[in-house]
Amino acid sequence: VQLQASGGGLVQAGGSLTLSCAASGRALSNYATGWFRQAPGKQRELVATITVYGVTNYSDSVKGRFTISRDNARNTVYLQMNSLRPEDTAVYYCYADSVLGMSYWGQGTQVTVSS
Repeated sequence: VQLQASGGGLVQAGGSLTLSCAASGRALSNYATGWFRQAPGKQRELVATITVYGVTNYSDSVKGRFTISRDNARNTVYLQMNSLRPEDTAVYYCYADSVLGMSYWGQGTQVTVSS
């Protein structure tokens, strides 16, 4: 499966952005998918995940502000980000894990939140 991430940009604190991760080659509904982020000088952080059954999970740092969802018809996973904070600034990466343990990654998309 090939993943194409998009939707990053510059936004003021308190604003919103929606990231998209479009898949090709395979149905994304057969993969556990999610989003990581990495800020300069910080460890990579798992932000949100969605299982093949649609069960979602979030890191404590984004819980209540971010929502991960999957549109099977569009073969796309989204990350709706609300109430953005400067500390959300990072490069965001989507990934997909197959049941066989293979991991696939999209290219990163930069999110910058200004104070």
